[in-house]
Amino acid sequence: MENEKNEGIKEFGTTRLSDKKSGSGIELFTIIGEIEGHEVLSGSTKATKYEHLLPKLAQAEEDEDVEGILILLNTLGGDVEAGLAIAEMIASLSKPTVSLVLGGSHSIGGPLAVSADYSFIVPTGTMTIHPVRSTGMFIGVIQSYRNMEKTQDRIIRFIAEHSKISQERLMELMLDPTQLVKDVGTMLEGEEAVREGLIDEVGGVRHAFEKLREMIREEKNNDMKSK
Repeated sequence: MENEKNEGIKEFGTTRLSDKKSGSGIELFTIIGEIEGHEVLSGSTKATKYEHLLPKLAQAEEDEDVEGILILLNTLGGDVEAGLAIAEMIASLSKPTVSLVLGGSHSIGGPLAVSADYSFIVPTGTMTIHPVRSTGMFIGVIQSYRNMEKTQDRIIRFIAEHSKISQERLMELMLDPTQLVKDVGTMLEGEEAVREGLIDEVGGVRHAFEKLREMIREEKNNDMKSK
């Protein structure tokens, strides 16, 4: 069993935690490094592979022993489509979910951080909000610009729907020319991310576990009342 846990952490960044305090089964997911999409990143790059994470999330949803999910994030961002796919998957889970931003959750890490039912960020954690950028070949025609604009709208809409920040304020932060050198966007530290309504609360792993246990207890009580 211990070998299986170690292998799960090594290969997929996931593991089942035995929560003696609440008697709950909590599944831990990590989103670390760059979000890898359809193109394979170099072997020296820390990456989260969406083709690994999506099946594990589906498995957790169907596993009766899993009663809550904790997601730890420390990512620079990465592939937009893959990141949004993971975020939509997390947001659609029926089980209580809590996210915790550690070092940072930048770029497409924003939707990932807010996709959980409740979100935390450590005091020194950071989040960078900026417009969608292109990588690789970019055809400089109006159609390409519109496609990027539509992708950006999807990200803004998702973040606004899963947090307390408005779409208008999010756009302001994305287009701020004063914060990033030779670029537009905004970097928010822990308290700032909470004040802007992007993240629910400043806290660490202890607070994340306490909140998740509370949510699991509430769900169990609601299930008992409905029977």
